[in-house]
Amino acid sequence: MTVTVETGTWQLDRTASTVALKHKTMWGLVTVKGTFSGFAGQGEVRPDGSAVGTLTLDAASLDTKNAKRDTHLRSADFFDVDNHPEITLTVRSAELRDDKTVHIVGQLTARGISRPLTFTASLVEADAEALTLNAEFTVDRDQFGMGWNQMGMIRGATTVTTTLRFSRTAA
Repeated sequence: MTVTVETGTWQLDRTASTVALKHKTMWGLVTVKGTFSGFAGQGEVRPDGSAVGTLTLDAASLDTKNAKRDTHLRSADFFDVDNHPEITLTVRSAELRDDKTVHIVGQLTARGISRPLTFTASLVEADAEALTLNAEFTVDRDQFGMGWNQMGMIRGATTVTTTLRFSRTAA
């Protein structure tokens, strides 16, 4: 079965989407998990089948279920939300490689620093009115000026996991 995604503009459905992260801390003994409650996104599927779009996260909306840690993550040691309230993924190209693998090339901007980001997503549902993508990729926080690491406690990359459901907007 060949999947065809309708051309046009698609809007992120926040109620059916999630953006989460996890990172090992305490010398790899503890995995900190958090979710962003504030985000928005949109995309455009072009007539040739390729797509472009943006996903914008409210950096201050990260919730790790620990108020003290969340306050620290919002500080200049990490997200610096007072100066950089948003994290943005700009998708320059999204191409369906087979019936369910989407190759994504984009740019991630956090703390005012932009870096290229390439990853694959899975198209888990698609019809004329809605589509859902699942993706998991890693980010090196040091590349975005988030190198705070007291006593070497925080090592490795941060894993970002998303489920993004888009609804087609009326033409």
